[in-house]
Amino acid sequence: MTQDEDKIEDKVRETLVSAVAPDLGMEMGECVCDREIDPCTISIFGATGDLASRKLIPALYSLYLNGGMPETFAIVGAGRTDLNDDTFRKRMERVLRDKNHYDAGRWPEFAQRLYYRRIRYEDGNSYEALADDLRVIDQDHQTNGNRIFYLSLPPFLYKDVSQLLGRAGLGAEHGDGSRWSRIVVEKPFGRDLDTATELDRAIHEHFREHQIFRIDHYLAKETVQNVLMFRFANSIFEPIWNRRYVDHVSIMATETLGVEMRSGYYEQSGVLRDMFQNHMMQLLSLIAMEPPSVFEADRVRDEKVKVYRSLRPFPIASLQEYLVLGQYEAGVIEGEPVPGYREEPGVDAYSVTSTYAMMKVFLDNWRWQGVPFYLTSGKRLADKITEIAIQFKNVPHSLFRNVLGETITANRLILGIFPEEKITMTFQTKNPGARIDLRTVTMDFDYHQNYSGPALDAYEKVLMDCMLGDQTLFWRQDAVECCWSFLTPILEGCEMCGDRAEALHFYEAGSRGPSAAENMKNGMDSIRA
Repeated sequence: MTQDEDKIEDKVRETLVSAVAPDLGMEMGECVCDREIDPCTISIFGATGDLASRKLIPALYSLYLNGGMPETFAIVGAGRTDLNDDTFRKRMERVLRDKNHYDAGRWPEFAQRLYYRRIRYEDGNSYEALADDLRVIDQDHQTNGNRIFYLSLPPFLYKDVSQLLGRAGLGAEHGDGSRWSRIVVEKPFGRDLDTATELDRAIHEHFREHQIFRIDHYLAKETVQNVLMFRFANSIFEPIWNRRYVDHVSIMATETLGVEMRSGYYEQSGVLRDMFQNHMMQLLSLIAMEPPSVFEADRVRDEKVKVYRSLRPFPIASLQEYLVLGQYEAGVIEGEPVPGYREEPGVDAYSVTSTYAMMKVFLDNWRWQGVPFYLTSGKRLADKITEIAIQFKNVPHSLFRNVLGETITANRLILGIFPEEKITMTFQTKNPGARIDLRTVTMDFDYHQNYSGPALDAYEKVLMDCMLGDQTLFWRQDAVECCWSFLTPILEGCEMCGDRAEALHFYEAGSRGPSAAENMKNGMDSIRA
């Protein structure tokens, strides 16, 4: 996330809290976890970086204020910058003050659990020294030797850091579960199938699968988690959640921001690696998966993998029929002129990196055969929206054709994730009056309606689940490999294209994206079988 996105989410959260608390008696500090959390030490590698300052430390502090941390814990920041405990604490205090997440009365106790150790990421001696320090900190705070290592680092460091942690003995656990060690990695999990499997082998040299937490913070958003509850806790939707009644599904995650300060990363990734291999595939699985037999981590993830294995191989020979790639040009966002992608700092003046993609995919299984799923993500678009829209089929027979004509607007179900966290259902009713005509009406449900508890943001949820050892919201390696197996041929087909620039559709910043995307969707599926 960028700083602007961070501010938007913080503002939304503050608004929810201020709106809900006075009317419903919400008490800040109410416990957010109903299970006992083992004592532990959390080590954040890259502690002086952007993610740690904007998300991780504020999330841990918020959990601490709301009863979401264990009774005894310690947090150790690790980084190349030359700091000591006191300067690191002062730096984090400023961060929390700036984010309005600061409680002057409780900060001193939290600060005493906060440490900093300088480390050279590729030097084994640094890890030996860290191991010695952690033993002392574990003893001082009675954390029983339980440890979490969060790699808030550039992905190229994951392999070395995980192996050096293991060689220093920091991945070791007690076989009876009385002492555990976990490693947390952020996406991207490789650049393609080969690099993803290579990274997995490297991490597995010292950590077993139950110790590895591959984070996708999209999954920890409340409204994303709600998709499974909505589908499988309500009997009225499951009978129509299939090819007989659903015409198509649209999954959209767009934003108004450009690449900001991430041009170095983005030039190497593009929108397909940045969004589709992880976030978009996870949203697809939640909508398309079969009900697990029980709500447990591996049962849920088993069903997701079945979805990925059902993905129809992409027709590389006719990519343009199933994939639209775009790149933003100069335009206007919220009344302010913004540069095109090629004018962004650090971007090649002739770059053919895509900042927008719409992909049409099919699942070859009994439930979804012939139903197109449209996955759309892009930067510098008109709105920042994440939503899932289920478009149902038209009525099979229009008995009103003599008075209304042949066209009746089909029903539509929208699961809003951001910024509107709500569920909307559209259907047809008669217009009041003497004339016989229809109007489209909606039923709206606001996700936070009548809720009085504390609101967990995505990073608070994933950090708490790491401490609990709950992997439900985390990627499993077989799912990672399935998604890369699907996406890698597409990436190779795009990157080996004779004229990549010709295949790129340019769109004005602040627009809805390339017109070719809308044309593909409106041309609705000459191939559905």
